[in-house]
Amino acid sequence: MTEEAKTKGIEIGAGVILYVTAWGVTSYYTVSRNVEIVLFLLPYVVLSVTTYWDLVSMLIRKQFPDENLLMVIATAGAFCIGRHHEAVAAMLFYQVGKFIEEISLSRTRKSITEYIDIRPEYANLKVGRNEEKIVPPQELKLRQVIVIRPGEKIPVDVVVTLGTGTVDMKALTGESTPKAVKPGDRLYSGSINLNSVLEARVVRLYDDSTAEKIMRLVEDAGEKKAENIRFADKFTRLYTPIVILLALLTVILPPMIFDGERQEWVYRGLILLVAACPCGLMVSIPMAFLGGIGSASRQGVLIKGGALLEKLTQVDTYVFDKTGTLTEGVFHVKEIVPEKMEAGKLLQLAALTEMYSTHPIAVSLRDAYEKQIKEKAANGKQADKKQEGQPEAAKVRGIEEIPGYGVKAYINDHEVYVGNARLMNRQGVFYQPVRDAGTAVHVSVDGEYAGYILISDIIRPDAGKLMKWLRKRELSTVMLTGDNERVAEAVASRLKIESVYAELMPEDKVDLLEEFRENQMEGEMVAFVGDGINDAPVLARADIGIAMGGLGADAALEAADIILMEDEPSRIINAVRIAKATLRSVRQNMVFAIGMKVILIVLAFFGLVTMQNAIVADMGVMLINILNSFWMMKYPEQGV
Repeated sequence: MTEEAKTKGIEIGAGVILYVTAWGVTSYYTVSRNVEIVLFLLPYVVLSVTTYWDLVSMLIRKQFPDENLLMVIATAGAFCIGRHHEAVAAMLFYQVGKFIEEISLSRTRKSITEYIDIRPEYANLKVGRNEEKIVPPQELKLRQVIVIRPGEKIPVDVVVTLGTGTVDMKALTGESTPKAVKPGDRLYSGSINLNSVLEARVVRLYDDSTAEKIMRLVEDAGEKKAENIRFADKFTRLYTPIVILLALLTVILPPMIFDGERQEWVYRGLILLVAACPCGLMVSIPMAFLGGIGSASRQGVLIKGGALLEKLTQVDTYVFDKTGTLTEGVFHVKEIVPEKMEAGKLLQLAALTEMYSTHPIAVSLRDAYEKQIKEKAANGKQADKKQEGQPEAAKVRGIEEIPGYGVKAYINDHEVYVGNARLMNRQGVFYQPVRDAGTAVHVSVDGEYAGYILISDIIRPDAGKLMKWLRKRELSTVMLTGDNERVAEAVASRLKIESVYAELMPEDKVDLLEEFRENQMEGEMVAFVGDGINDAPVLARADIGIAMGGLGADAALEAADIILMEDEPSRIINAVRIAKATLRSVRQNMVFAIGMKVILIVLAFFGLVTMQNAIVADMGVMLINILNSFWMMKYPEQGV
């Protein structure tokens, strides 16, 4: 329970004691009017002091008054016309409603934290050969070695140095299948070691670790207002003066038209103010968005704010990057086609030139080269240190990455270019056209063409599931890629993607995205789905940027609006379903709350409800809306 809730609880408790005392004294004893006023004024002051203070604070800050103004006018007015009992009762029920509101919101936030509680509590720091020391994760430093026992949370991002086993990453990714790990594998904070003792080296400090970043993003997400929340704020600004005007008209006009005491119409006007308090509406909308964000987090989708849930339901066009998004980005050397040199030499030149690149194609070239060396060693052929990389690497200098084209390097004083067909054209090298399916990596040495290496990729198993779901809902799909047109068309054909743009430079993707956005009709949005590492500029420019496999990727956490914590594009379906359910819950709450307000206002005008009845009815509306919103926290994950 928050400090604010505790304070309000104490306030209500003291107010109830004083109210019951005043009610008992006036019921069983005959007291003067002045004594009665004092007896009821005491609980009224205790119960309403925070309401008056909040109202005065808003006026000092020049903010528009909220529902507190309605309650102050209504209860103070009731006191003035001698309805002391009802004034205190109305303020008591109002404070109980605010107390329930505060408890519900804090419980919702607490539930979100508990559902995705991935912050570790301690770390086993290795301080000697066989000694360990338990320390807070915040005290760990880079390159220190920690021990992770079965059942323990991984405290910070680390790289395994000793041991093998399996790790549960469900809290981060929503993926229930454990991941096998071995020395050299990276582990992310918040994951759980399942079945063996591991030693690992710290590669990120606590504040920069994945778990801490994710928790901060989720907690901050609740602070970002959605349009519906802003609408509720604007609605209250317009609603409050209208209600006050209606109450004034109720006090002034009916006595001039109908028979009846003026004081009775004053009382009805005050009841109207109480009946119109929009408490249920104001608390239920942010609760629904908080619940939606929490459910998405449990299902491996990190959404940075409630406004994005609303935007997601308006997306009409989904633009996808190819490599690493629709395909696994795990490339394999399919064929080596050399000219004027051996196939092994061509692969060696390509691998050494790409030795520092993190691009998936570069990784596949290096893996193939390492495999080639091991095969030679297994066959008894020469595999001396010269082939194993370090002496060769010493002869590699002047490595220069050329974005959108490839890489340049000097190997044994030979100028080597490795990249796509555009790079060959740029260097004026006549190259052999490739017609087979796959990505061709061309190599030139000292300005002469040396051959190409054909690389193949694999389409993600669940990409087809997502495309089928999008087609069923008549949403547009587009694929952008820097790969050649032949490969792009083959992937698009298998996934049945509507539009394909191939052989794009990074800046071309940004320009095309801007063009798509300009062509959208009002109210329609464009979402870009990328791998979060190479697509940061496009992710940032889209109406909604969705990063794939954002686990530990700083670029994804910074640039994207929505992050799929596992490399599964079909999790977009989860995000859209949750977004639609959240908006549906919000609309239900708004219709129900506003509808009940209209009914209560009409009943108040005709004198068919008392002040207590009106505030109790408002509490009922608020509780129903809260329950409807809280259900979003438990929104189920299910198949398409």
